[in-house]
Amino acid sequence: MRSFVSERASAIPPSGIRKFFDIAQTMEDVISLGVGEPDFVTPWCVCEAAIYSIEQGSTAYTSNKGTPQLRGAISHYLDARFGTTYDPEEEIIVTCGVSEAADVAIRAVVDPGDEVLVAEPCYVSYIPCVTLAGGTPVPVPCRAEDEFRMAADALAEKITPRTKILIANFPNNPTGGVMGESDWRAIADLLVDHDLLLISDEVYAELTYEGDHFSPARIPEIRDRTITLNGFSKAFAMTGWRIGYLCAPQEITAAALKIHQYVALCAPVMGQVAAYEALRIGNEEKDAMVREYRLRRNLFVDGLNKLGLPCHLPKGAFYAFPSVESTGMSDTEFAEALLREQHVAVVPGSVLGASGAGHVRCAYAVSRDDLKEALSRMGAFIESHK
Repeated sequence: MRSFVSERASAIPPSGIRKFFDIAQTMEDVISLGVGEPDFVTPWCVCEAAIYSIEQGSTAYTSNKGTPQLRGAISHYLDARFGTTYDPEEEIIVTCGVSEAADVAIRAVVDPGDEVLVAEPCYVSYIPCVTLAGGTPVPVPCRAEDEFRMAADALAEKITPRTKILIANFPNNPTGGVMGESDWRAIADLLVDHDLLLISDEVYAELTYEGDHFSPARIPEIRDRTITLNGFSKAFAMTGWRIGYLCAPQEITAAALKIHQYVALCAPVMGQVAAYEALRIGNEEKDAMVREYRLRRNLFVDGLNKLGLPCHLPKGAFYAFPSVESTGMSDTEFAEALLREQHVAVVPGSVLGASGAGHVRCAYAVSRDDLKEALSRMGAFIESHK
């Protein structure tokens, strides 16, 4: 019997992050630094608004684009917080998480054979989404010596006549790297010179610890060649609500909306109610979480460096990305042995792109006590392998 699985589906690997998470779930006494999920509960004011809406019978479909109230709130939030302006009626689509926003955005603009540059190391879904859309992913390495920012020279080296799109995620998962205004302006010049589109995933925008997040859509020259992705999972501890959004010029949102309405129809109405409430009154809880992440970052990164695992101080997101080359192990060997021997789960950097080889991703979205215990176990692990 022949295989009915498509070649594109066969070509993409399963998530390397989920692999380690699934193994950790079968073990006892595991400290998981593997999955990028806040350990905080969604603020009660947000939950209460959703519960009340259900009690009032708000359980039906919404507009494919999302409720007008939420799109209006998103438009106001982006303008007030990051200085980017989007028309809530024509330029914003509410999606089922940022993952769907990325998938829809990529499929709306990629034709078979298009080359798509991807800033790497990167979140695991970008390259498979490009492959499924028929495009050719081309990694752009972001280097540790640059604090994992994307350098214009590294980008320029990868551009060919077939290049159409750049996908970038800053603050970055997995490195915590950020891009400032001057970094983006250098990239913007290349986008204009080579007539390229930018897909900018900014889901960690609120988790910026040194200064303010800079959104590239603020640059007038590339505003209309930028698709901005964002959502509520990280900043508001709303991973399970699955609410994200896509912002772009009307021509692109119209194309993306056609895909979204056939794939998902609309995002869950109760999640949209919750997201609206998060933007309306959830800032105090969000800011408290960000302050705690900053404390955890300082504690954990300092501990990693003291253990002899060199790690730059990440300026955003909630990941540390230490090098493990000093142990003599590959990143995969290190992660597998650490989980097996000390019950600490981390993610090998190589599953996040070849540029991540020699590093491991550690999510510090766990309590400070767990971080201290993880450092203790990692220290014992390193000592046992000297």
